[in-house]
Amino acid sequence: MKLGLLLQVIKDSTEVIVNKNSQLFQKIDPYGIGMSVMGYVVVFVALLFLYLIFSNLTRLLNFKLIRTLKKTGKVSEEKKDLSITGEVNAAIAMALHLYFNEQHDKESYTLTISKVSRTYSPWSSKIYGLRQYPR
Repeated sequence: MKLGLLLQVIKDSTEVIVNKNSQLFQKIDPYGIGMSVMGYVVVFVALLFLYLIFSNLTRLLNFKLIRTLKKTGKVSEEKKDLSITGEVNAAIAMALHLYFNEQHDKESYTLTISKVSRTYSPWSSKIYGLRQYPR
């Protein structure tokens, strides 16, 4: 019984505080423009934060991997040049273009539509969809 009374007092006090705060906020921002701007700012800051996390996640994982490999002595200190020249890129692009274009035959792109003379089809017949009850 005391717990129910305590919960009722807490509920009443929070309703009073919420009503007082909502009336104060309505006096400060009667049209809701400030609330809208705050909402947009929160969303864009959260998106920026997620972008920064995901863009730097690979760097962090590579840094940890390299550090653990250095501790075990499996990685060398020298860096290899893995860049590809423009001629090689052009040759690869041309080979892919030729490969994908040879997969399909040339088609005439002419559509022919012919009308079917049969108008009856068992798919549209209603007698197959109804149950037959014996009388």
